[in-house]
Amino acid sequence: MDFEPGKEFESAKEFEQELRQALERRPAPPSLKHRLMEKRRQLQAERVRNATMLWQRMAAALLLTAALAGGFAWHSHQERIEEQARGEAARQQVLTALRITSRALNQMNRQLSARGRDGQE
Repeated sequence: MDFEPGKEFESAKEFEQELRQALERRPAPPSLKHRLMEKRRQLQAERVRNATMLWQRMAAALLLTAALAGGFAWHSHQERIEEQARGEAARQQVLTALRITSRALNQMNRQLSARGRDGQE
């Protein structure tokens, strides 16, 4: 490695000069304000669009939940109606069986009564 004292000082001077140029005050480009305002409008429009999408998604989720809950409630209601119909059919069958049994017993009682009368005479 070669060490040259003058070169180090020159590179520091060059660095300082570049730094001054970089930090030198320059006027803004004429289109900067327009570009910044346009970017701001785009960001605001994007925020509004995102908020709208959020509300739309929430509404869709709510609607889907309500539809599913309604479908479940309707299905449960239909099952209750069918169960009641089956219960009513079973009730009618039991009543029919009781009527048939009652008629058979009444007929048997009449026959027994008729035999009892015949046997007593």
